[in-house]
Amino acid sequence: MSDLSAFPIASRWPAAHPDRIQLYSFPTPNGVKVSIALEEMGLAYEPHAVDIGKDETWTPEFLSLNPNGKIPAIIDPDGPGGNPIGLFESGAILLYLAEKSGKLLPADAAQRYETIQWVFFQMAAIGPMFGQVGYFHKFAGREIEDKRPLNRYRDESKRLLGVLETRLDGRQWIMGDEYTIADVSTLGWVRNLVGFYDAGELVDYDRLKHVPAWLERGLARPAVQRGLEIPKRP
Repeated sequence: MSDLSAFPIASRWPAAHPDRIQLYSFPTPNGVKVSIALEEMGLAYEPHAVDIGKDETWTPEFLSLNPNGKIPAIIDPDGPGGNPIGLFESGAILLYLAEKSGKLLPADAAQRYETIQWVFFQMAAIGPMFGQVGYFHKFAGREIEDKRPLNRYRDESKRLLGVLETRLDGRQWIMGDEYTIADVSTLGWVRNLVGFYDAGELVDYDRLKHVPAWLERGLARPAVQRGLEIPKRP
């Protein structure tokens, strides 16, 4: 029996299966990266819904694992050296899980670092910019009369989609024939931009060819379909 007593978060979200990876998340573009990866890799895990709508990420128990107060976060009871490890930041978790499972990350060193650079591209650019489009186009920011903030993030998101469009020209996945954590990291954000944020027309999504085809391929994967719904919303 694995002992998670050293992690205060486990007292608020108790583990029914403490020997499995514990996932603390919510089905947002950042959250589903990890649930999709876990489904793709076939690793045993137990999901816990952390309701961001109720500010549960700002509870002392959650902050004990991620002081930045954001989902997702994990505890692996069988971490390096067989010792438990807690991790936050979706990009770091993806890298950890890929190395643990030996899946979704090329073994070749050059290909491995190229994959990592595209994960960082999503983390540093696509996520923040698409999220701002969502805020200013769909949420409270749309009430701001000055449209310069929206236009700024719209234009940058269009540019980033162009980068992805160029990358996918002649490639099935971001790394070519091999589906990797670079795709896992990015799929949910593009899906959200044109779906939940309803910003497809705003960013001229219909003018793209390769990105929509890539998104359709990704969303057709059974593990992606499952991961997009994990954890279940309360």
